[in-house]
Amino acid sequence: MLSGKVAVVTGSTSGIGLGIARALAMQGCRVVLNGRRQTEETESLRAEMAAATGSEVIFHRADMSKVSDIETMMAGASRDLGPVDILVNNAGVQHVSPIEEFSTAAWDLVLATNLTSVFHCTKAVLPAMKQRGWGRIINIASAHALVASPFKSAYVAAKHGMVGLTKVTALETAEKGITCNAICPGYVWTPLVEKQIEDQARSHGIPAERVVREVLLAPQPTREFVTVEECAALAVFLASDAGKSITGAAIPIEGGWTAR
Repeated sequence: MLSGKVAVVTGSTSGIGLGIARALAMQGCRVVLNGRRQTEETESLRAEMAAATGSEVIFHRADMSKVSDIETMMAGASRDLGPVDILVNNAGVQHVSPIEEFSTAAWDLVLATNLTSVFHCTKAVLPAMKQRGWGRIINIASAHALVASPFKSAYVAAKHGMVGLTKVTALETAEKGITCNAICPGYVWTPLVEKQIEDQARSHGIPAERVVREVLLAPQPTREFVTVEECAALAVFLASDAGKSITGAAIPIEGGWTAR
């Protein structure tokens, strides 16, 4: 179904991005992994995924907060594997702080990584997608693209902006065989979420175990973390022909959080 398609997944050396990259490789996609640093660990990860899936997997280093890095990576992906068919904008960072204590540097980093990078990656792939009459852009947003939580001003603003950009992209490409959708996960057990526990404990003044129970999982009626595999399966569906009539959507996968 997706065999031979070229997929770029940003922020894909761990967590949701890694799960989606692996799932796309299992479908026969040639995959570009991305992270800020190229290390022995990333090379081992790339080689393991290629061996396990039988698909071509390469790695491009790029700091997604830097436009020059993004442009270099996207040009390199097209040069090394061919025009990009599937773009998964997953790279993200988080900072937890009350607004009056939120540093300008942290705000700028979160917005650049979580939102501005989506614009630049999308801009890079659209011409070739339009020329070929086929493309899939999948933006990994968050339940925080639909609702808000305290102490996450930059993250919530960026994810709300991502959904807006998703809708605009969908409308501009609706007659071109291209879809653009946002997946909005609730709390998924990833390194990013794991790191938040300490920050949230400090901001709320409560122990880490109470953060999990009373802050992270409190909004999710299922009281369970969403899994990486669930997010990856949804991304594969949206990339497939079965998802060709779904575009401009912000799809929650958050245990009922936004049903309240």
